[in-house]
Parts: sequence; structure tokens; C-alpha cells
Amino acid sequence: MFETIIKSQTRQKLLIKFFVNIANTGYLNQLADEFSESTNSVRKELNNLTQAKYLNKKMVKNKVIYRANTNHPLFKDLQSIVKKYLGIEDLVEAVLERMGSVNQIYLLGDFARGINSNQIDILIVGKNLNTDYISDLEIKLERILKKKVVIISSSNSDLKIYKLLVFSN
Repeated sequence: MFETIIKSQTRQKLLIKFFVNIANTGYLNQLADEFSESTNSVRKELNNLTQAKYLNKKMVKNKVIYRANTNHPLFKDLQSIVKKYLGIEDLVEAVLERMGSVNQIYLLGDFARGINSNQIDILIVGKNLNTDYISDLEIKLERILKKKVVIISSSNSDLKIYKLLVFSN
């Protein structure tokens, strides 16, 4: 669906990067390296998205830093499309179905950083979680999302790693 609407792979990567997590920022060379793309193609798409006001840019030292424009009238819609494309809504629904008393669900790793990858790492936080269901849930999510899924359960979210909150009770 996403690929048919947005033909440019560079634009797809940028939209995922900035709209899956509004805290994500990036500058030209960093984004080009992260996406394994030429700086020219990344610059072109950054300019297009900035000109359309989907992204804001700000000069910090000698770098232009980009981030999602949360004030854009289509911000919520674009964020929803990106989350649907990545399967985040399906993921939350599947976890809540039989996991027990879930307090929070976090994305870890690449997805938390806004990088679409072949593996989704998930942290589920709660008390009395149904840990027997985790392996079944991983299989179910892999079928739905067509990606490798790794689930970690915990009673607290104090892990000192980069994470993105996608559900909070």
C-alpha cells in the first residue's frame, strides 16, 4: 500500500524515520549513511518534504537538522499511515488480546529509531504477563507483519536502551 502511493524509496524511509517517532531528528549525511543512499537523493527528498512543510529544519552549529512538523494539518494522518504500514497497530492489538495486564509496549532497535528493518524487537511491560503466550504471539505477529519478531517481557521499563512507547495503559 505505502509503496504504491509513495514511489520514492528515499521518501518512504524519511517518512518512516520522522513520523514513527516524533523525537527522531536527522541531518543530511547521517540520513544518507543510515539509509545507504546518496546524499543527493536524500537532499532532494528532504527539500521536497520541507517545502511541503511536512518537515521542519533548524540550523544547529554547522548542520541542518530535520524533524517532523507536528503542526502540519496532515501530521496525524501521515503518522497513522506510517504506523499502519509498519504494523504497529496490529502489533498492539495482538499483544493486548491475551498477554495479561499490559502496562506499556515499546518498540526497540531499528523500529524505535524509525528504520524499517526485517526484525521488530518489542518490550512488553506489565505484571502477571502470560509468558506462555509469547512464543505463540511471536509466530502470530510474524505472520501478520511478515517480519521476524522478538518479544521481551519485563515488570518494569527501566532498560537503558533506546525505545519508543507505542502503548501505555
